[in-house]
Amino acid sequence: MVVEAEEQQSQAVGKDENEIVTENSAFVHPEPPQDDSGPPKVESPVEILHEKVTKQIIKEGHGQKPSKYSTCFLHYRAWTESTGHKFEDTRHEQQPLEMVLGKEKKEMTGLAIGVSSMKSGERALLHVGWELGYGEEGSFSFPNVPPKADILYEVELIGFDETKEGKTRGDMTVEERIGAADRRKMDGNALFKEEKLEEAVQQYEMAIAYMGDDFMFQLFGKYRDMALAVKNPCHLNTAACLIKLKRFEEAIGQCSIVLTEDENNAKALFRRGKARAELGQTDAAKEDFLKARKFSPGDKAIVREMRLLAEHEKAIYQKQREIYKGIFGPRPEPKPQTNNRLIHLLVLFWQWLVSFFKHERAKDD
Repeated sequence: MVVEAEEQQSQAVGKDENEIVTENSAFVHPEPPQDDSGPPKVESPVEILHEKVTKQIIKEGHGQKPSKYSTCFLHYRAWTESTGHKFEDTRHEQQPLEMVLGKEKKEMTGLAIGVSSMKSGERALLHVGWELGYGEEGSFSFPNVPPKADILYEVELIGFDETKEGKTRGDMTVEERIGAADRRKMDGNALFKEEKLEEAVQQYEMAIAYMGDDFMFQLFGKYRDMALAVKNPCHLNTAACLIKLKRFEEAIGQCSIVLTEDENNAKALFRRGKARAELGQTDAAKEDFLKARKFSPGDKAIVREMRLLAEHEKAIYQKQREIYKGIFGPRPEPKPQTNNRLIHLLVLFWQWLVSFFKHERAKDD
Protein backbone atom coordinates (compact mmCIF):
# COMPACT_ATOMS: atom_id res chain seq x y z
CA MET A 1 0.00 0.00 0.00
CA VAL A 2 1.33 3.42 -0.91
CA VAL A 3 0.68 6.56 1.11
CA GLU A 4 1.28 9.85 -0.63
CA ALA A 5 1.91 13.23 0.97
CA GLU A 6 -1.29 15.18 1.12
CA GLU A 7 0.40 18.27 -0.25
CA GLN A 8 0.78 16.40 -3.55
CA GLN A 9 -2.92 15.57 -3.82
CA SER A 10 -5.26 18.14 -5.27
CA GLN A 11 -8.32 16.12 -4.37
CA ALA A 12 -7.36 14.85 -0.90
CA VAL A 13 -10.14 14.47 1.63
CA GLY A 14 -10.49 17.59 3.74
CA LYS A 15 -7.11 18.91 2.63
CA ASP A 16 -5.28 21.40 4.85
CA GLU A 17 -1.71 22.62 4.77
CA ASN A 18 -0.59 20.94 7.98
CA GLU A 19 -1.89 17.48 7.21
CA ILE A 20 -0.67 14.62 5.14
CA VAL A 21 -2.09 11.84 3.10
CA THR A 22 -4.40 10.22 0.77
CA GLU A 23 -3.57 6.58 0.39
CA ASN A 24 -3.91 4.29 -2.57
CA SER A 25 -5.89 1.18 -1.82
CA ALA A 26 -5.01 -2.49 -1.80
CA PHE A 27 -6.78 -5.31 -0.02
CA VAL A 28 -4.28 -7.32 1.97
CA HIS A 29 -4.34 -9.79 4.83
CA PRO A 30 -2.67 -8.32 7.94
CA GLU A 31 -0.40 -10.37 10.11
CA PRO A 32 -2.16 -12.13 12.99
CA PRO A 33 -2.05 -10.25 16.30
CA GLN A 34 0.77 -11.15 18.62
CA ASP A 35 0.11 -13.08 21.79
CA ASP A 36 -0.59 -10.63 24.59
CA SER A 37 -0.71 -13.20 27.40
CA GLY A 38 2.69 -12.45 28.88
CA PRO A 39 6.07 -10.71 28.52
CA PRO A 40 7.78 -11.04 25.13
CA LYS A 41 10.52 -13.62 24.69
CA VAL A 42 13.74 -11.75 23.92
CA GLU A 43 17.02 -13.34 22.85
CA SER A 44 19.24 -10.25 22.66
CA PRO A 45 22.17 -9.88 25.09
CA VAL A 46 21.47 -8.85 28.68
CA GLU A 47 22.86 -5.41 29.61
CA ILE A 48 23.40 -4.72 33.30
CA LEU A 49 22.34 -1.14 34.05
CA HIS A 50 22.30 -1.44 37.83
CA GLU A 51 22.64 -4.16 40.41
CA LYS A 52 18.83 -4.48 40.30
CA VAL A 53 18.11 -3.47 36.70
CA THR A 54 18.92 -5.30 33.45
CA LYS A 55 17.87 -4.57 29.88
CA GLN A 56 17.42 -6.49 26.63
CA ILE A 57 16.78 -4.53 23.45
CA ILE A 58 13.78 -5.63 21.40
CA LYS A 59 14.01 -2.88 18.78
CA GLU A 60 16.83 -0.39 18.27
CA GLY A 61 16.13 3.32 18.65
CA HIS A 62 17.78 6.36 17.13
CA GLY A 63 19.49 9.59 18.18
CA GLN A 64 20.65 10.55 21.66
CA LYS A 65 19.69 9.25 25.09
CA PRO A 66 17.77 11.48 27.51
CA SER A 67 19.69 13.28 30.24
CA LYS A 68 18.68 14.12 33.79
CA TYR A 69 15.51 16.23 33.95
CA SER A 70 14.49 15.29 30.43
CA THR A 71 10.72 14.94 30.08
CA CYS A 72 10.25 11.46 28.61
CA PHE A 73 7.11 10.04 27.02
CA LEU A 74 6.81 6.27 27.04
CA HIS A 75 4.45 3.36 26.68
CA TYR A 76 4.93 0.26 28.80
CA ARG A 77 3.40 -3.00 29.93
CA ALA A 78 4.33 -4.37 33.34
CA TRP A 79 4.16 -7.87 34.84
CA THR A 80 5.14 -9.36 38.18
CA GLU A 81 7.88 -11.80 37.31
CA SER A 82 6.88 -14.57 39.72
CA THR A 83 3.21 -14.83 38.70
CA GLY A 84 3.20 -13.33 35.18
CA HIS A 85 0.32 -11.07 36.22
CA LYS A 86 0.07 -7.96 34.02
CA PHE A 87 -0.78 -5.04 36.26
CA GLU A 88 -0.37 -2.06 33.95
CA ASP A 89 -0.62 -1.27 30.22
CA THR A 90 -0.46 2.34 29.02
CA ARG A 91 -1.31 1.43 25.42
CA HIS A 92 -4.59 -0.03 26.62
CA GLU A 93 -5.32 3.35 28.21
CA GLN A 94 -4.15 5.11 24.99
CA GLN A 95 -2.17 7.55 27.10
CA PRO A 96 1.63 7.52 27.28
CA LEU A 97 3.34 8.05 30.61
CA GLU A 98 5.16 11.32 31.19
CA MET A 99 8.28 10.92 33.30
CA VAL A 100 10.83 13.57 34.26
CA LEU A 101 14.10 11.72 34.87
CA GLY A 102 15.37 12.48 38.35
CA LYS A 103 11.87 13.42 39.53
CA GLU A 104 10.11 10.09 39.04
CA LYS A 105 7.99 8.39 41.69
CA LYS A 106 9.87 6.14 44.07
CA GLU A 107 8.23 2.95 42.75
CA MET A 108 9.43 3.86 39.23
CA THR A 109 13.11 4.26 40.12
CA GLY A 110 14.09 1.08 38.29
CA LEU A 111 11.94 1.96 35.28
CA ALA A 112 13.62 5.41 35.12
CA ILE A 113 17.08 3.80 35.16
CA GLY A 114 16.06 1.72 32.18
CA VAL A 115 14.51 4.65 30.31
CA SER A 116 17.63 6.78 30.80
CA SER A 117 19.60 4.15 28.84
CA MET A 118 17.22 4.17 25.86
CA LYS A 119 17.01 6.12 22.61
CA SER A 120 13.87 7.50 21.00
CA GLY A 121 11.92 4.70 19.34
CA GLU A 122 13.76 2.01 21.26
CA ARG A 123 11.79 -0.87 22.70
CA ALA A 124 13.30 -2.98 25.47
CA LEU A 125 12.55 -5.55 28.13
CA LEU A 126 13.60 -4.44 31.61
CA HIS A 127 14.02 -6.63 34.68
CA VAL A 128 13.68 -4.57 37.86
CA GLY A 129 14.27 -5.94 41.33
CA TRP A 130 11.61 -5.27 43.95
CA GLU A 131 13.92 -2.91 45.82
CA LEU A 132 13.65 -0.39 42.94
CA GLY A 133 10.00 -1.16 42.28
CA TYR A 134 7.07 -1.34 44.67
CA GLY A 135 9.26 -2.39 47.55
CA GLU A 136 8.80 -4.71 50.48
CA GLU A 137 5.11 -3.93 50.95
CA GLY A 138 3.99 -3.81 47.31
CA SER A 139 0.80 -2.01 46.33
CA PHE A 140 -2.71 -3.10 47.21
CA SER A 141 -4.58 -0.28 45.47
CA PHE A 142 -3.89 0.52 41.81
CA PRO A 143 -1.79 -0.98 40.45
CA ASN A 144 -2.06 -4.19 42.44
CA VAL A 145 1.48 -5.46 43.02
CA PRO A 146 2.38 -8.12 45.62
CA PRO A 147 5.08 -7.54 48.28
CA LYS A 148 8.69 -7.98 47.16
CA ALA A 149 7.67 -8.46 43.53
CA ASP A 150 10.35 -8.30 40.86
CA ILE A 151 8.96 -6.60 37.77
CA LEU A 152 9.27 -7.09 34.02
CA TYR A 153 8.66 -4.01 31.88
CA GLU A 154 8.24 -3.95 28.12
CA VAL A 155 9.03 -0.29 27.43
CA GLU A 156 8.96 1.89 24.33
CA LEU A 157 10.51 5.34 24.62
CA ILE A 158 8.39 7.46 22.30
CA GLY A 159 10.64 10.49 22.70
CA PHE A 160 11.78 13.16 25.12
CA ASP A 161 12.21 16.89 25.57
CA GLU A 162 15.41 18.23 27.03
CA THR A 163 14.58 20.73 29.79
CA LYS A 164 17.22 21.64 32.34
CA GLU A 165 14.69 22.47 35.03
CA GLY A 166 12.49 19.43 34.34
CA LYS A 167 9.36 21.35 33.46
CA THR A 168 6.36 19.03 33.20
CA ARG A 169 3.25 19.53 31.13
CA GLY A 170 1.38 20.53 34.28
CA ASP A 171 3.79 23.44 34.81
CA MET A 172 3.25 24.83 31.30
CA THR A 173 0.73 27.45 30.25
CA VAL A 174 -1.96 26.53 27.74
CA GLU A 175 -0.08 28.35 24.98
CA GLU A 176 3.18 26.56 25.86
CA ARG A 177 1.56 23.13 25.71
CA ILE A 178 -0.19 23.81 22.42
CA GLY A 179 3.03 25.28 21.00
CA ALA A 180 5.09 22.27 22.08
CA ALA A 181 2.52 19.93 20.54
CA ASP A 182 2.47 21.88 17.29
CA ARG A 183 6.28 21.71 16.99
CA ARG A 184 6.10 17.93 17.44
CA LYS A 185 3.40 17.72 14.79
CA MET A 186 5.54 19.60 12.28
CA ASP A 187 8.51 17.36 13.10
CA GLY A 188 6.26 14.36 12.45
CA ASN A 189 5.17 15.74 9.09
CA ALA A 190 8.80 16.21 8.07
CA LEU A 191 9.62 12.63 9.03
CA PHE A 192 6.60 11.36 7.13
CA LYS A 193 7.81 13.04 3.95
CA GLU A 194 11.12 11.20 4.43
CA GLU A 195 9.20 7.89 4.74
CA LYS A 196 10.35 7.52 8.37
CA LEU A 197 6.92 6.39 9.41
CA GLU A 198 7.60 4.92 12.84
CA GLU A 199 9.58 7.99 13.85
CA ALA A 200 6.76 10.18 12.57
CA VAL A 201 4.27 8.24 14.70
CA GLN A 202 6.46 8.85 17.75
CA GLN A 203 6.41 12.60 17.15
CA TYR A 204 2.63 12.61 16.73
CA GLU A 205 2.24 10.57 19.91
CA MET A 206 4.36 13.04 21.83
CA ALA A 207 2.31 15.93 20.46
CA ILE A 208 -0.89 14.19 21.54
CA ALA A 209 0.60 13.52 24.98
CA TYR A 210 0.78 17.29 25.59
CA MET A 211 -2.99 17.42 25.16
CA GLY A 212 -4.33 14.56 27.24
CA ASP A 213 -7.93 14.28 28.40
CA ASP A 214 -7.19 16.02 31.71
CA PHE A 215 -5.94 19.05 29.77
CA MET A 216 -8.67 19.11 27.12
CA PHE A 217 -11.47 18.97 29.72
CA GLN A 218 -10.26 22.30 31.08
CA LEU A 219 -10.37 24.14 27.75
CA PHE A 220 -13.22 26.19 26.33
CA GLY A 221 -13.76 28.57 23.47
CA LYS A 222 -10.76 29.66 21.43
CA TYR A 223 -8.25 27.65 23.50
CA ARG A 224 -10.12 24.42 22.86
CA ASP A 225 -10.32 25.25 19.16
CA MET A 226 -6.57 25.97 19.12
CA ALA A 227 -5.81 22.65 20.82
CA LEU A 228 -8.08 20.62 18.54
CA ALA A 229 -6.51 22.26 15.49
CA VAL A 230 -3.26 20.55 16.52
CA LYS A 231 -4.53 17.41 18.23
CA ASN A 232 -6.94 16.13 15.55
CA PRO A 233 -4.42 16.40 12.68
CA CYS A 234 -1.95 14.44 14.80
CA HIS A 235 -4.46 11.60 15.22
CA LEU A 236 -5.29 11.66 11.50
CA ASN A 237 -1.65 11.76 10.42
CA THR A 238 -0.88 8.93 12.83
CA ALA A 239 -3.67 6.94 11.18
CA ALA A 240 -2.11 7.62 7.77
CA CYS A 241 1.22 6.23 8.94
CA LEU A 242 -0.39 3.22 10.62
CA ILE A 243 -2.30 2.31 7.46
CA LYS A 244 0.93 2.26 5.52
CA LEU A 245 2.54 0.19 8.30
CA LYS A 246 -0.43 -2.23 8.04
CA ARG A 247 -1.42 -1.56 11.67
CA PHE A 248 -5.06 -1.21 10.72
CA GLU A 249 -6.72 -1.74 14.10
CA GLU A 250 -4.64 1.06 15.60
CA ALA A 251 -5.48 3.32 12.65
CA ILE A 252 -9.19 2.73 13.26
CA GLY A 253 -8.71 3.74 16.90
CA GLN A 254 -6.98 7.00 15.94
CA CYS A 255 -9.76 7.97 13.53
CA SER A 256 -12.45 7.07 16.05
CA ILE A 257 -10.90 9.48 18.57
CA VAL A 258 -11.31 12.32 16.08
CA LEU A 259 -14.88 11.28 15.30
CA THR A 260 -15.85 11.54 18.97
CA GLU A 261 -14.99 15.24 18.70
CA ASP A 262 -16.25 15.76 15.15
CA GLU A 263 -18.60 13.05 13.91
CA ASN A 264 -18.75 14.64 10.46
CA ASN A 265 -15.00 14.73 9.85
CA ALA A 266 -14.71 13.46 6.28
CA LYS A 267 -11.00 12.71 6.54
CA ALA A 268 -11.43 10.59 9.67
CA LEU A 269 -14.32 8.69 8.05
CA PHE A 270 -12.30 8.16 4.88
CA ARG A 271 -9.23 6.79 6.65
CA ARG A 272 -11.24 4.64 9.03
CA GLY A 273 -13.08 3.25 6.02
CA LYS A 274 -9.76 2.37 4.36
CA ALA A 275 -8.48 0.61 7.46
CA ARG A 276 -11.73 -1.31 7.83
CA ALA A 277 -11.64 -2.31 4.17
CA GLU A 278 -8.13 -3.69 4.63
CA LEU A 279 -9.41 -5.84 7.49
CA GLY A 280 -12.26 -7.16 5.36
CA GLN A 281 -14.91 -5.20 7.30
CA THR A 282 -16.64 -4.25 4.06
CA ASP A 283 -20.03 -3.24 5.47
CA ALA A 284 -18.48 -0.91 8.05
CA ALA A 285 -16.05 0.46 5.45
CA LYS A 286 -18.90 1.16 3.03
CA GLU A 287 -20.80 3.00 5.76
CA ASP A 288 -17.77 5.20 6.49
CA PHE A 289 -17.20 5.96 2.81
CA LEU A 290 -20.86 6.90 2.28
CA LYS A 291 -20.73 9.30 5.24
CA ALA A 292 -17.44 10.77 4.00
CA ARG A 293 -18.95 11.32 0.54
CA LYS A 294 -21.93 13.07 2.13
CA PHE A 295 -19.64 15.66 3.76
CA SER A 296 -17.16 15.83 0.87
CA PRO A 297 -19.30 15.03 -2.21
CA GLY A 298 -16.80 16.11 -4.86
CA ASP A 299 -13.85 14.12 -3.58
CA LYS A 300 -12.47 11.74 -6.17
CA ALA A 301 -10.51 9.71 -3.60
CA ILE A 302 -13.73 8.62 -1.89
CA VAL A 303 -15.31 7.63 -5.20
CA ARG A 304 -12.21 5.61 -6.09
CA GLU A 305 -12.21 3.76 -2.78
CA MET A 306 -15.92 2.95 -3.09
CA ARG A 307 -15.35 1.59 -6.58
CA LEU A 308 -12.45 -0.57 -5.38
CA LEU A 309 -14.56 -1.83 -2.49
CA ALA A 310 -17.39 -2.76 -4.88
CA GLU A 311 -14.95 -4.59 -7.17
CA HIS A 312 -13.54 -6.43 -4.17
CA GLU A 313 -17.01 -7.53 -3.04
CA LYS A 314 -17.86 -8.67 -6.58
CA ALA A 315 -14.67 -10.74 -6.78
CA ILE A 316 -15.47 -12.41 -3.45
CA TYR A 317 -19.02 -13.18 -4.63
CA GLN A 318 -17.76 -14.77 -7.85
CA LYS A 319 -15.24 -16.84 -5.93
CA GLN A 320 -17.93 -18.05 -3.52
CA ARG A 321 -20.16 -19.05 -6.45
CA GLU A 322 -17.38 -21.18 -7.89
CA ILE A 323 -16.76 -22.81 -4.50
CA TYR A 324 -20.42 -23.68 -3.95
CA LYS A 325 -20.76 -24.90 -7.52
CA GLY A 326 -17.92 -27.35 -6.91
CA ILE A 327 -19.46 -28.59 -3.66
CA PHE A 328 -22.96 -29.34 -4.94
CA GLY A 329 -22.05 -30.32 -8.49
CA PRO A 330 -24.07 -29.56 -11.64
CA ARG A 331 -27.84 -29.36 -11.41
CA PRO A 332 -29.44 -32.72 -12.39
CA GLU A 333 -31.30 -32.88 -15.67
CA PRO A 334 -35.10 -33.26 -15.27
CA LYS A 335 -36.42 -36.74 -16.06
CA PRO A 336 -39.05 -37.00 -18.82
CA GLN A 337 -42.53 -37.43 -17.40
CA THR A 338 -44.43 -40.67 -18.18
CA ASN A 339 -47.86 -40.39 -19.79
CA ASN A 340 -50.22 -40.82 -16.81
CA ARG A 341 -53.31 -41.47 -19.05
CA LEU A 342 -51.65 -44.47 -20.73
CA ILE A 343 -50.79 -45.96 -17.34
CA HIS A 344 -54.37 -45.52 -16.20
CA LEU A 345 -55.71 -47.31 -19.31
CA LEU A 346 -53.29 -50.22 -18.85
CA VAL A 347 -54.41 -50.64 -15.24
CA LEU A 348 -58.09 -50.68 -16.28
CA PHE A 349 -57.36 -53.25 -19.02
CA TRP A 350 -55.51 -55.49 -16.57
CA GLN A 351 -58.40 -55.30 -14.09
CA TRP A 352 -60.91 -56.20 -16.86
CA LEU A 353 -58.76 -59.12 -18.04
CA VAL A 354 -58.52 -60.58 -14.50
CA SER A 355 -62.26 -60.16 -14.04
CA PHE A 356 -62.97 -61.84 -17.38
CA PHE A 357 -60.93 -64.97 -16.56
CA LYS A 358 -62.58 -65.24 -13.18
CA HIS A 359 -65.99 -65.09 -14.82
CA GLU A 360 -65.10 -67.79 -17.41
CA ARG A 361 -63.75 -70.09 -14.71
CA ALA A 362 -66.95 -69.69 -12.74
CA LYS A 363 -69.02 -70.78 -15.79
CA ASP A 364 -66.92 -73.93 -16.25
CA ASP A 365 -67.48 -74.95 -12.66
